[in-house]
Amino acid sequence: MKEIVAIIRPNKINRTKEVLDALGFPAMTANAVFGRGRQKAILGEVTFDIQDKNLCKEEGSMRYVPKRMISLVVPDEDASLVVESIMKVNNTGQIGDGKIFVCPIEEAVRVRTKETGEDAIL
Repeated sequence: MKEIVAIIRPNKINRTKEVLDALGFPAMTANAVFGRGRQKAILGEVTFDIQDKNLCKEEGSMRYVPKRMISLVVPDEDASLVVESIMKVNNTGQIGDGKIFVCPIEEAVRVRTKETGEDAIL
């Protein structure tokens, strides 16, 4: 099993959830997070009009940029499909599209039924 952790733009979370659900991966954990990488601003992701259009050309500086982080555990053979799907939905070609991490999972246990392994995640 693999855990896939994706840090994506806030405005892409709903479409990402829709695509993963359509592929048969409806279960995930999602959080609003703040972080930083090479992206220096969130121009183009704000929901209000910028009166001074020259500001759109400025590179800003923020301590942290708002993002969404999703985490889901999938069988090994489905990890590539899930990663490719997340990439396809979230690729804008701009700095700040996000990151995806794939981590091995040794074991999973469903608390209610005590199922283990892939039975616990499917």
